[in-house]
Amino acid sequence: ELCTAYIFILPMFAGLLLFSIIPFIQNILYSFRKMGTFGEGTFIGLKNYQDLLKDDTFWLALQNTVFYAVVGVPLVIIFSIFLAHQINKKIRGRTIYRTLLFIPAITIPAAIGILWRWILNYQYGIFNWILEKLGFSRISWLGDVKYVRWAIILVVVWSMVSYYVIIMLAAMQGIDSSYYEAARLDGASSRQVFFKITLPMLTPMIFFSVIMVTIGILQIFDFIYLMVDRQTLSYTYSMSLVTYFYECAFNKSSMRGYGAAISVVLAAIIMVITMIQMVGKKYWVRSGE
Repeated sequence: ELCTAYIFILPMFAGLLLFSIIPFIQNILYSFRKMGTFGEGTFIGLKNYQDLLKDDTFWLALQNTVFYAVVGVPLVIIFSIFLAHQINKKIRGRTIYRTLLFIPAITIPAAIGILWRWILNYQYGIFNWILEKLGFSRISWLGDVKYVRWAIILVVVWSMVSYYVIIMLAAMQGIDSSYYEAARLDGASSRQVFFKITLPMLTPMIFFSVIMVTIGILQIFDFIYLMVDRQTLSYTYSMSLVTYFYECAFNKSSMRGYGAAISVVLAAIIMVITMIQMVGKKYWVRSGE
């Protein structure tokens, strides 16, 4: 029986080993080498990591990545809870609202990036058309270094919220109705019910969502690459660590080892943040009863 169990998990384990574990270890080894387009390169120890410390572009990409996470994660969680709470009510057309909210979740990132590139276009975009109708000047959302990161955040939040709305909605519908009945008998207001019952009962799902959203945003790449013109200064000022890794590892093939070092640093950052979140879980997540 034990042998049969191992046979059943073998395909999944083989895929995990082949496409995740081995490449991850190989990538770490590459980060200690100077690599060209072909071959294994030469061993240079910690030089790639030392160069990272002196690389202004790396620090800018790290700063941008932190900005996306610090701003984006709370917005995704807050909007997800708010929208889930609204469509959890018995309102007319609730099914239609749920369907519309879920559309971004089933749309591929490439389509989302191209769509929003046109929406935020300086000359033809609907955002600037609305601004002009309201008497304001056009804004170069994707070409001005002051606005480009906020434009990226807007698209990231829009694309991620729909998925987590469904998760939050499922969690809300799983809360025992007896809690709400008892609160109504005690004369609790809707606000008190939300903050004293709904929100505390959602904390396990909020915790899960925070971890997943954080990991997702720290690895942001698609929208930056597809929306921002790579020949402009705004591309540099909106670049994330994954974007910088891509530029070094693929567009500058002589820097493959350097790109590997960037990815290792990002993996370490994600691991540390996740560990901190796991440690802090006991202070605010309500345990199941």
